[in-house]
Amino acid sequence: MTSPRLDTQEPETAPRTLTIESLRARLARVLDLVAREGAFRYRLIGTAAALLRGVPLVPGDVDFLAGARGDVDTFARALGAYRCLTPPTWMPSAWQYYAAFEVDGLKIEASTVERPSDSPFLETLGRGPWEHFSTIAAGDTRVAVVALELRLATELRRGRKEHADLLIHWMRDQGCDPRLLENALHAQGIDEHTRSSVLSAVIG
Repeated sequence: MTSPRLDTQEPETAPRTLTIESLRARLARVLDLVAREGAFRYRLIGTAAALLRGVPLVPGDVDFLAGARGDVDTFARALGAYRCLTPPTWMPSAWQYYAAFEVDGLKIEASTVERPSDSPFLETLGRGPWEHFSTIAAGDTRVAVVALELRLATELRRGRKEHADLLIHWMRDQGCDPRLLENALHAQGIDEHTRSSVLSAVIG
């Protein structure tokens, strides 16, 4: 999820290299605080979702896709003791209701993405993230994480080849859902040649 362009604050300290262990610890802490505040319908998306699955990527922040604006408000109340980078704000140009906080030098964001979509195969729009996900342990917490197939399609659409190559390598070794990947690539408008090359690289 790309943060909206607005007058926001940035973390006061440069983010340290985020390991999977430190990501698990932060997620467990944040989601525990949010659970105490109220219901929170979300999916972990972006590079942090890939790292939590074991892909060797280094996120610059942590992105929660929220199901509704009330979920963003719950997130913001729960993190009220931390430095607020952006209070809950509606961003009409981005179709997002967005908030961000700094937790131990790391930006953690929650946002709706309200642009309409009929596709069930996109990472942040429509039914895709709510239908295609799994839960992964972070301490005693189970984190709802978007399907990696949807994440790879996003990276390819954004032209981030280095990230895409790491995802392809991981999926080739660990497995994936080929049909879901093909549908996600098509939904993102990836050209036929690239779709064929990616599927061949992943499936073998």
